[in-house]
Amino acid sequence: MSRAAPPAATAPAIVSVRDLRKSYKTGFEALKGVSLDIREGEILALLGPNGAGKTTLISTICGITRPTSGSVTVGGHDTLSDWRAARSLIGLVPQEVSLESFDTVMAVVRFSRGLFGRPPDDARIEAILRQLSLWDKRDSKVVALSGGMKRRVLIAKALSHDPRVLFLDEPTAGVDVDLRREMWKVVADLRASGVTIILTTHYIEEAEAIADRIAVILRGEIILTEDKAALMRRMGRKELTVRLAAPLAEVPPSLAAFGLTLGEGGDRLVYTYDTRAEKTGITTLLTAIRDAGLHLVDLDTQESSLEDIFLGLVRNGR
Repeated sequence: MSRAAPPAATAPAIVSVRDLRKSYKTGFEALKGVSLDIREGEILALLGPNGAGKTTLISTICGITRPTSGSVTVGGHDTLSDWRAARSLIGLVPQEVSLESFDTVMAVVRFSRGLFGRPPDDARIEAILRQLSLWDKRDSKVVALSGGMKRRVLIAKALSHDPRVLFLDEPTAGVDVDLRREMWKVVADLRASGVTIILTTHYIEEAEAIADRIAVILRGEIILTEDKAALMRRMGRKELTVRLAAPLAEVPPSLAAFGLTLGEGGDRLVYTYDTRAEKTGITTLLTAIRDAGLHLVDLDTQESSLEDIFLGLVRNGR
């Protein structure tokens, strides 16, 4: 696929979700008025704890689950009234690996392309398999492949009909660290080729590494949608750890105004500060530590990760 992605920040929405609700006969409300725009050419990480509604939202956008109310359009096509056109623009890589075990990789991907009514095109399939480092496995039976290779076959199937939007639902679940990093590269390459990608993952470092924007869903509601860099600037914090020559039983009263916490063992003072503030207070703190008669041995700083921010959002429910 040779389409170049437009700049994500200025791109139009290729997927528009408006006031989407999904309720079940039991009364459980899986989606509670979700609204979300997904920009063409971006990687959006959809984060949330188990049961938050991630898979329900994806399934509804993809036409697998019928919403109770609300609307979804993909490329301007309503997923209910114009479902065939909408679905043709979507590729879905599900959480569970479900493949035709005794077919070859080539046969599996060819068949998937045919399901969408696309004409046979072995040259296109070859390009997809090469992009995913599967070409040398084209004649291998799926049952003989490693878990990581099977994940790649799922992506090849999802790309076989040249969708403009690709949903990756936990694509690296159960995959080792090296294969996860390879998958990140695959995702980045797909984005570079013009595919819009929506990623759900329990590995928050994946989202931090490759996503353009972050959406957080909690109890069926989108509680945040923001550019990743802006989110980390806005909510990121830094910690300064001051290692002391001798342990303390408690934080000295003269240092109480700094909101310090005493680390395990008593020989570390931890100071949290906002990197956006005009003054961090570090210079004043170090002077106060010296005036308190404490001997400083070492300093260490650590910045909030996206995982820290995500856990804080979920914990606070906002």
